[in-house]
Amino acid sequence: MKRRSVLHAVVTVLGAVALLWGLALVVVLHAASQHAVAVAVLAVIAVAIAIYVSPRLYAWRYVLPSALAVVIFLAVPIVYSFGISFTNYSSSNLLSFERATAVLVARANASDVGLDFRLHAAGDRYRFEFTTDDGARFVSDPVALGPVRVALRAASPEAPDGAAAAGEPLTLKDVVALQAALQQVVAVLPDGTELRQSSLRRFIAMRPAFARNPDGTLTDSADGSILRADHATGYWRRPDGTRVEPGFRAVVGGQNYEHIFSDRRFFQPFLRVFGWTVAFAALNTLFTFGVGVVLAALLNWDALRYRGFYRTMLFLPYAVPAFISIPVFRGLFNENLGEINLILGQLFDLHPGWFSDANLARSMVLIVNTWLGYPYMMILCMGLIKTIPPELYEASAIDGAGPLANFFHITLPLIVRPIAPLLVASFAVNFNNLTLIELLTEGAPDFLDTEVPAGATDLLASYTYRIAFRDSGQHYALACAISTIIFVIVAALAVVNLRLFKVSSDDR
Repeated sequence: MKRRSVLHAVVTVLGAVALLWGLALVVVLHAASQHAVAVAVLAVIAVAIAIYVSPRLYAWRYVLPSALAVVIFLAVPIVYSFGISFTNYSSSNLLSFERATAVLVARANASDVGLDFRLHAAGDRYRFEFTTDDGARFVSDPVALGPVRVALRAASPEAPDGAAAAGEPLTLKDVVALQAALQQVVAVLPDGTELRQSSLRRFIAMRPAFARNPDGTLTDSADGSILRADHATGYWRRPDGTRVEPGFRAVVGGQNYEHIFSDRRFFQPFLRVFGWTVAFAALNTLFTFGVGVVLAALLNWDALRYRGFYRTMLFLPYAVPAFISIPVFRGLFNENLGEINLILGQLFDLHPGWFSDANLARSMVLIVNTWLGYPYMMILCMGLIKTIPPELYEASAIDGAGPLANFFHITLPLIVRPIAPLLVASFAVNFNNLTLIELLTEGAPDFLDTEVPAGATDLLASYTYRIAFRDSGQHYALACAISTIIFVIVAALAVVNLRLFKVSSDDR
């Protein structure tokens, strides 16, 4: 009873901490203007409180954590990527329309108007004295340096006042020491002209680069041209069609999907990568299963001595993390210093270009992934072979059948059906094998006739990754569209797996 009370107290404390963290997250999201997300988090908190307080909803206490994990780590990323795929989101179109417009309006250009300045100390504050090229002077009251607007007033050249009366100006060395603060100062002339520091002894006048018009357009102060917002592409454009950055996010509908299948620049590399992805997933599933089932059959041979040692050694490739094994293979296959080419050169005078020849690169990828994947299939097949009745092999021996006949007529047919769902799952996993490609070849050798980054060993996952993060982010929305297509393909494979290989009550 005491243990239950302690456990109940611990759970109560953890629940209170989680509640406080959730409410703090709501406050942070609200402060960041993420009102929709804040409302969603608040709704989840309300549902959680209802479930953990109401005795009638007791069973849902065990379902809620799993449901939240599915929503947060699966549903939200998928929905987010799907939404981004219908926009022009990229490194050039990160901002909202309002924010991008505000950036343009706040942009200022330097003019030819410049004033020399001197700085005078006044305690812990400073007075500014500006002099124009024609001798006119402007002075300020004492101010603290930093992000401040300093109002200037005219001073008579014959009657110095203010800054001039404060004593000798600061030396150049002292001005250099105050640079960080001086660069944040905006000096304002009596006519409203803003001045910013351009050198150690000079401020120059700044004027807005663009002015907002009542009809929503912008006027370029340099030449008076009118800029209009192009919401189809997400840019402000000049009369001649030239776009002005930064761009803004805009909904483009199915334009990204249309580019994938209709634009030659994107369709050709997509088609090549898709074909190789299917071939890679199928061949790798076949090779890993073939090697695994043969080794499993050999290790189940009763006459084989030291079977335990062999099993341990053959399972080691699966036990070593991929991020350790794959770089080792990258070194072994190095065209100049790798041990594999060293051996081939010594024996056969061969120096294959594993990373420069497309066919050799693909062969290398299949070899490495087969090495990494066969232990999993071997363990599965060993377990399935153990379930085969030994009487079948005894009857086969009476009929005079050999090991090969037993393998192809007894072992293989009896394990294919139960392992088929796992083979489909293996195909789906290899369809998205980003780790192997990124650590081994990075997609190389690259295609030379494509505008987007793509290579002979790229799978759809690595192809999408390169477009999203290695192409300056210019086609991020396109990468999200490809990710959505990959999700649909893998989801379809999962449905096929469940439909074709589900176990009915009659099969039990």
